[in-house]
Amino acid sequence: MSRRMNGTARTGSRGNARIHTVESYNYDSTARVLAPEREEARRERRLEARRHNRAVRRRQEQALHMDFFYLVMLTLATVAALFICCSYIRVKSSISSSMRSIEKYEQQLEALKSENDALQTAIHTDIDLDHIYNVATTQLGMVYADRNQVIRYKKTESEYVRQYEDIPGETEKRK
Repeated sequence: MSRRMNGTARTGSRGNARIHTVESYNYDSTARVLAPEREEARRERRLEARRHNRAVRRRQEQALHMDFFYLVMLTLATVAALFICCSYIRVKSSISSSMRSIEKYEQQLEALKSENDALQTAIHTDIDLDHIYNVATTQLGMVYADRNQVIRYKKTESEYVRQYEDIPGETEKRK
């Protein structure tokens, strides 16, 4: 009186249909006996899944476990990183303050240069060469040098002339 049906069945709703293969379906009240191979395979899969889960759990616990040496090294690395960051900020701050002071000094230098140029221009415009000539010749008794009194020399590499000894020819003229 048991009726068996073999085939496939569709179940699901709203587009997510699942296909189940129905190998044997028993319509009577007796419990079916599963094939021992299938039951053994199912048991092996469960045991393998448990072993895998235990191994994963063990690896996770080992990953989360921190021993004293690891904790000390992590602390030292954090302190070193913090020290480096603070040093960088301090150096950056000192550089920016130096740049501000350099800009301030450059502005002061520009102001002093422009003031110096203005004073030099004023000095050159106020010099009256005719007045200087008159004072030198009348009050101080100075005269222009003759041609034979002028001694020419070759210019050296530097712009300044330093006299360490007598000019050649000058000692002969004095005698």
